[in-house]
Amino acid sequence: MAKRAAPRGGIRPQYELRARKRGPGDLLLEVWQLPSVATPEIKEPYYVGGLSGRNLALVENRVFKQMRAAGLDIGTLRSGEVGRRDLTEDLALRLGLSFRALAPMRNRLYMRGVAEGIDAMAKEEAAYWLGMAMHRRRPRRVLAALRCLLVE
Repeated sequence: MAKRAAPRGGIRPQYELRARKRGPGDLLLEVWQLPSVATPEIKEPYYVGGLSGRNLALVENRVFKQMRAAGLDIGTLRSGEVGRRDLTEDLALRLGLSFRALAPMRNRLYMRGVAEGIDAMAKEEAAYWLGMAMHRRRPRRVLAALRCLLVE
């Protein structure tokens, strides 16, 4: 009896950061969940969240600080190039939730409050909010509630 090759990564959910430099000063960061033994319902990469442009520029120091702490470096990307890096579950949860919550926001002060609130969350709380934002029928309402709680 032949052994089947296990999907990538083992028994934990697998996440990947995709970074694309679209031009000078224009970076797109996306978090994707990859198929693994821990998530048999995922057959192909699943989009978790992304951020680019002005909104990323406002929080990029905070994002890059988290990435450096995890040992990730995307500073070597050239224009048009896509870089892929594996993420830990904790970092993927925080980045995915931050990207989803911050993407539609415009007020800089509120964005800072939301980013600080997400950074201060426990892993379980971030997983709860991201799960609600990804799997509910109306995720915009969930994200609006999260923003209201964190801005106050």
